Amino acid sequence: MSGGLPDDGQHDLETASVSTVVPTRSPGVRRLLDASSGPMHPVARDTLRAAVEVGWADPARLHAEGRRARALLDRSREVVAAGLGVRPSEVSFLPSGPTALARAVDGVAYAARRRGARTVASAVEHSAVLVPGRARASAGDDASLFAEVTVDPLGRVDLDAWRSALAVPGTVVAALQSANGEVGTRQPLAAARDAAAAHGTPLVVDATASLGRDDVPTDWDVLVGDARSWGGPPLGVLVVRDGVRWHWSEARADVEHGRTDVTPWVPLALAAAEAWQQTTTTLAADTQLTRALVDDIRRAASAVPDTVVVGDPDDRLPHVVTFSSLYVDGESVVGAFDTAGFAVASGSACTSSTLEPSHVLAAMGVLTHGNVRVTLPLPAVSPALADDVSAFTAALAPTVRAVRDQLGVGDL
Repeated sequence: MSGGLPDDGQHDLETASVSTVVPTRSPGVRRLLDASSGPMHPVARDTLRAAVEVGWADPARLHAEGRRARALLDRSREVVAAGLGVRPSEVSFLPSGPTALARAVDGVAYAARRRGARTVASAVEHSAVLVPGRARASAGDDASLFAEVTVDPLGRVDLDAWRSALAVPGTVVAALQSANGEVGTRQPLAAARDAAAAHGTPLVVDATASLGRDDVPTDWDVLVGDARSWGGPPLGVLVVRDGVRWHWSEARADVEHGRTDVTPWVPLALAAAEAWQQTTTTLAADTQLTRALVDDIRRAASAVPDTVVVGDPDDRLPHVVTFSSLYVDGESVVGAFDTAGFAVASGSACTSSTLEPSHVLAAMGVLTHGNVRVTLPLPAVSPALADDVSAFTAALAPTVRAVRDQLGVGDL
């Protein structure tokens, strides 16, 4: 790892440059425009392979292999902590981002259980917050135990409603994302945290869509990330500021500061830390490029008849865009793009098995069908990204038109 991992003299974790790992785009190769779950940064991928040889042991063991694994895990934690501007003791690695997010809310709620049991969250939060919150309210036969605060048509939380919800007695947790991973809109974290602090309520911030792709949030009490967002492997990051009351109800051992019972697999932590270093080094340039490319997509989509681009056009993540077209369903449009060689997603369904409308789009009051979501990959993963987006913008209008014609609605 470029941050200087302990060296046992037998293994070299230095990796090849990006240009030697990822080939230049050639004709016929598919174009990845749905990178919400990866792929990994090429240097992090090579680090993962090498780390399997040196960091496989249980870091809790006292033998030489275990001590080496512990040193590597500690170094990985230090890298991530430094990037987030926190102490290593505040950082824990969990099996996944959604797991870390649910655990973050649970830990704050459990620590404050004598004061109340009410959680406040925006209506566009991740399902890892909304689903358990609704279940707790249902189980307690008290809908007031979980408040979903409305958002405006851009997806930004209504601060007046947020303040009112926090003022209700018994509120012990506030949860708000840094930015929405479906439409890109950033949330007003400073004002939201001030409102929560006025009532002594910790703010849990979900940064699983933004870390490594946008500025690191500073207004939070508990922070959650997902290494996949910055080109790492599936690994959740849970950060609890010193002084914040947090306790996991099922803590059985001092694993990751008592925040999980699953010891992190050290190679994953190493790869996540390497991806963080690689991605943040090029963050400014990557942001400039992807923001310009998303602007291109927004213009191309807006030019298609009966198509709207959702989310804030300016105060947003630099790499995410969603648009909606009338008279078609998102699955058909995604399928047409897939046939044409473009991997994109649809905001019309949370899962392909249920085909339920996106709760984010529904909360915003925008069209919940006919949606296409683009999440641009890191340029290091896709060196031909600009060409891919150019090809996509050229294909956008003809593809939507072709789907409408197939459905017999082209003349509407």
